[in-house]
Amino acid sequence: MGKGKKGGKRMTKNQLSEKLIGLFSSQPEKTLSFKEIFRILRLDTHPLKMLAIDILESLAWEDYLTRVSDNSYKLNLKGQVQEGTFVRKSNGKNSFIPDDGSLPIFVSERNSMSALNGDRVKVSIMARRANHIKEAQVIEIISRKKDTVVGKLRVEKDLAFLITQENLFVRDIIIPKRKLKGGKTNDKAIVKIKQWPDAEHKNLVGEVIDVLGQSGDNDTEMNTILSQYGLPYKYPKAVEEAAEKISGEITEQDEREREDFRDVFTCTIDPKDAKDFDDALSIKKLDKGLWQVGVHIADVSHYVTEGSIIDKEAYKRATSVYLVDRTIPMLPERLCNFICSLRPDEDKLAYSVIFNMDEEGDVKTHRVVHTIIRSNRRYAYEEVQELLEANGVVDGTGEPAPKAPKGGYKGENADNLIMLDRLAKKLRAARFKNGAVKFDREELHFDIDEKGTPTKCYFKRSHDANKLIEEFMLLANRTVAESIGKVKKGAKAKTLPYRIHDNPDPQKLEVLREFIVKFGYRLKSSSTKGAAARSLNKLMDEVESKPEGKLIQTVALRAMMKAKYSVHNIGHFGLAFDYYTHFTSPIRRYPDTMVHRLLTRYAEGGRSANEKHYEEFCEHCSDMEQIAQNAERDSIKYKMVEFMADKLGNVYDAHISGITSYGIYAEIDENHCEGMVPMRDLGDDFYDFDERNFCLVGRRRHHKYQLGDAIKIQVAKANIEKKQLDFTLAE
Repeated sequence: MGKGKKGGKRMTKNQLSEKLIGLFSSQPEKTLSFKEIFRILRLDTHPLKMLAIDILESLAWEDYLTRVSDNSYKLNLKGQVQEGTFVRKSNGKNSFIPDDGSLPIFVSERNSMSALNGDRVKVSIMARRANHIKEAQVIEIISRKKDTVVGKLRVEKDLAFLITQENLFVRDIIIPKRKLKGGKTNDKAIVKIKQWPDAEHKNLVGEVIDVLGQSGDNDTEMNTILSQYGLPYKYPKAVEEAAEKISGEITEQDEREREDFRDVFTCTIDPKDAKDFDDALSIKKLDKGLWQVGVHIADVSHYVTEGSIIDKEAYKRATSVYLVDRTIPMLPERLCNFICSLRPDEDKLAYSVIFNMDEEGDVKTHRVVHTIIRSNRRYAYEEVQELLEANGVVDGTGEPAPKAPKGGYKGENADNLIMLDRLAKKLRAARFKNGAVKFDREELHFDIDEKGTPTKCYFKRSHDANKLIEEFMLLANRTVAESIGKVKKGAKAKTLPYRIHDNPDPQKLEVLREFIVKFGYRLKSSSTKGAAARSLNKLMDEVESKPEGKLIQTVALRAMMKAKYSVHNIGHFGLAFDYYTHFTSPIRRYPDTMVHRLLTRYAEGGRSANEKHYEEFCEHCSDMEQIAQNAERDSIKYKMVEFMADKLGNVYDAHISGITSYGIYAEIDENHCEGMVPMRDLGDDFYDFDERNFCLVGRRRHHKYQLGDAIKIQVAKANIEKKQLDFTLAE
């Protein structure tokens, strides 16, 4: 019988339903994609495939199957009662995320038991009404994620209330006047919930634990952002006192146990306003055309011992937080800005990776050692960039300085810095050749006056001086990861926190592939990581100077997965490294401190650390990194709205930076501030949201708003409280 005839040409809907139910019942734990289902059941005609998809959707609607993704399903083995996480939304569209990671389930406000965002809850799946989505009812709050809330006080004659910024609760939180801690109307405050709603009490009752200050004050607003994410805005006194007792003195024992690099040229290159110098580079010419490059990292783990009060606070924070106008450090100031910081003309303890490499950037030998260093010079990126360009380097071309003229290169330490730049460019070229993904990131920056008010808003690009440091940090991180993770076949590597980055989301990559065809570009389907990355890089090069370039880069970025920490190594897709960790920033990242400790332990012959414990540490650090990024984003939004508040009515050239079902986001070309044109202001037509093609299409006039389109906007509203900018179309 010929292959195409016929995996069942005359199959009825009932017959195919039975086959599908039988298939999933025979493999109850397995997730099956459309492709696998079609292959197993030999559904090789288009009508049969479409019928199968309809049946699968019906079976998922009836809760017989669980929809795992847009094109895959598995047998639903869950009962009526499930546990998971509650997600609260200000629009009342709350949801429950099951522990197994399956799709969220809607929870209406009346069925929420006043659960808060992030609470662990037990729900009962409600009987589904005809033509209604699946709903759940919270039947128990297992544990509260937090019992403090941030908001604005309203003090009345007999009572006070806390109004939360997100309007998360149906009712405001009641505060007895004696529990106000001096707070007044319009003060921002942190309130601890003392009484939760139950059958007899509908309201939340709380007490003020800290008054942050008057609304609108810069310090108050920045501390409010931190508090909303549960991030600390001040350092515990006991931890600071413990830090004050630490001596920065280098002992005779330190000198005996460490390699001495104090006579080798060493420098730090950082942002001009930096105070915590995590890393330094040394360089020295060897025989036979070789160069010795040292990547020296502040030896934080020497001073912060595991389990100490400083260590516990650092672990809790897991990262420094960078708001627009301030840094909230992971470590007390005495450590991060003084004792550990690799300041110029001071002897410092470091953990170093020493490379012997040729002029092509090929590493011949390396070693990971504890050292004593002395930085000869503290450079700002701008100074190094100026020196490179003064000696013929053209920024962004990837080309090193031309051969030195007769009188030699110009500038202090020019020979050493130009050689470091040359080697970094060789490393960078090799990385991209090997399949690293080429996304040049731009960061939004503000110039701030002494009151914290933004005076200028602009994008900061990464220059050659930044890339010089970046390449040596990447090399050190990769080398350290390989030194532990790369073992002989059959041997088990010792536990180490890796920085992992999974392959792009296949569905989002498929969306990108379909989307770029309209512009005449192609993205090859690739089975290997390297080939996929090279195909993406080719695309990025092709679109770089084209009008649609930014749009395509945005869609490509959305296909990328988030990097995170884990002891289970899967490599790093974006960097094209099989082994990668974070070793180079222990002053501002806790995982780097963990890596330093484990390296020291293993170098001394210690046993492998507990994998389960370290995976928990990794999850905590990944979560805290995400929270810190959200707070940083909120501080940028706040400053953006503050910057635009006195520009109402102004008209600007802009481009569409986001498309949603409720409106379009636009970014002003001149200053990169982003706001929204709500759907209600697109009143000339009724628009449909085409998610796959990133556009809104008018039903009557067929006018299209496409991601990346140039538009003219007028600034309509700047709501600083909600951190929202509203635009209208000026045309």
